[in-house]
Amino acid sequence: MSDVMTWTLVGSIDDIPVRGARCVKNGGTTVAVFRTADDKIFALEDKCPHKNGHLSQGIVHGNCVTCPLHNWVISLETGHAQGADEGRTPAYPVRLDGRNIYLDLDRP
Repeated sequence: MSDVMTWTLVGSIDDIPVRGARCVKNGGTTVAVFRTADDKIFALEDKCPHKNGHLSQGIVHGNCVTCPLHNWVISLETGHAQGADEGRTPAYPVRLDGRNIYLDLDRP
């Protein structure tokens, strides 16, 4: 893997509801792009580390998302399960340029 980041435009912050998510396909992987209440943008593989629930369908609160299947709380910053739960889903680097969202889809 190269040290150079490859940024891909995936949409606008306006495409994502506040405290919501939109999905982007990256080959066979689905990446969920989240928007927090204070307009921070994060990207995780759309798969909970517990039972592969779709995190994009979860509830966004603070800088976390709660999986809709079994209520695991996942950090949007790191992809790590919070509290007593253990596991991690890949997180992708995000860059904002104005309202445009770019992801480095090569670096989960």
